[in-house]
Amino acid sequence: MKRYGRLPSGLAGAVLVMVGALLAFGGVASAESGDAPGGGRPAASGPVEIVKVSGLLDEVLVDFVHDQIERAADEDATAVVLQLNSSGAVVPDGQVAALARAMVASPVPVAVWVGPSGAQATGAAAQLVAVAKPAGIAAGAQFGRAGPQVLPEAEFGALWGDQRARVEDGLVRGVEENGDLLVDLGVVFAPVLGDFIIDLEGVAVNTVGEGVDARREPATDVVFSALPLAGQLMHTVASPPVAYLLFVIGLGLLVFELYTAGIGVAGAVGAVCLALGCYGIVALPVRAWAAIVLGLAFLAFAVDVQTGVPRFWTGVGMLAFVVGTLALYPDAGMSWITKLVGVVGVALTFLSGMPSMVRTRFSTPTIGRSWMVGEMGLALSEVSPDGTVSVRSARWPAHTNRATPIHAGDRVRVVGIAGVVLEVEPEQGGARDYRERRSRA
Repeated sequence: MKRYGRLPSGLAGAVLVMVGALLAFGGVASAESGDAPGGGRPAASGPVEIVKVSGLLDEVLVDFVHDQIERAADEDATAVVLQLNSSGAVVPDGQVAALARAMVASPVPVAVWVGPSGAQATGAAAQLVAVAKPAGIAAGAQFGRAGPQVLPEAEFGALWGDQRARVEDGLVRGVEENGDLLVDLGVVFAPVLGDFIIDLEGVAVNTVGEGVDARREPATDVVFSALPLAGQLMHTVASPPVAYLLFVIGLGLLVFELYTAGIGVAGAVGAVCLALGCYGIVALPVRAWAAIVLGLAFLAFAVDVQTGVPRFWTGVGMLAFVVGTLALYPDAGMSWITKLVGVVGVALTFLSGMPSMVRTRFSTPTIGRSWMVGEMGLALSEVSPDGTVSVRSARWPAHTNRATPIHAGDRVRVVGIAGVVLEVEPEQGGARDYRERRSRA
């Protein structure tokens, strides 16, 4: 029986090899073509790490950024994007340079996006924008006022090139009108973070929708990270206004605790506030003598608080407090609102609040009711010989030994006290023996 369509074994093997080669070539060509579902680019191996960098660059925040860059390299991330909103650095210039060095040397590209709208990057933070690859800015954000370059020029070159003076002294806003200037500075105008991410190298992008509704979306995973709770607490404490207010509140509560008869709640809270405030002041660039003057101001307040009347030392304390407040921060200063809150709050506390509290505490009458003898009251019920009366709006059990009872509604006079029972007599016609007893007494 004939068998049709059978190839010789050698020819069949050759066909199979050719088919396999074609399939392999087609797979390679497809991979190199860069097409992803929806007409996008292929995804890299890892996610895009978005690191929120907000506030002054202090020890806590700088260490956090270092850790995130290292972690992104270990996890083979596609890119790291620092979402920057900072008015400068309070760490030494060497630590800023070390952070810039880590950004440049990282095997994972480290980009910087100044945003969202309203954000700014000034001082040393603006200089990090110059070393980022790439850098972007949101609509309504701004960067500049970088000041003298703190990054070693031999290592990083002259930042900003021909526009150096413009960025060191002025601000560059993220608006379309500044497009040419931004290009000269190597900064991309990206109104929102998503626009910045989809243009990063290695980020896969899908096109969603058709026609006028078409839009691009990142197909690569995007992961956001920020300081953990404990780090956020210490970072917040190390901001100039918070450190100042905690330091002042802590000292004020400790003085308050000295003149209150309590269980130490104010003292405990004051100690915690003072400890946090001291941490912030140590972490920030402050004038040490100004911090000492603030402490001495509260010692001066304490001298007059015990008298219950603001006097000479209260005036000395207020003067020292104002001087310490104005001179505390040489560089990373506070707003005038924070200074005003501190000065007005302390003035109200030690010119009015604390003296009133001390006078109230030490003028409290001693325990006893002898002062009630001679007071007038009102019979709430018939006192015959026992009943109830009201004296100074307080109800008291009462007793009278008169043969004539006191009727409800009659006015009575307190003539003695036996325990908690008031001895009373009518307003008119009191017994002679009581008057004689008072005379002998």
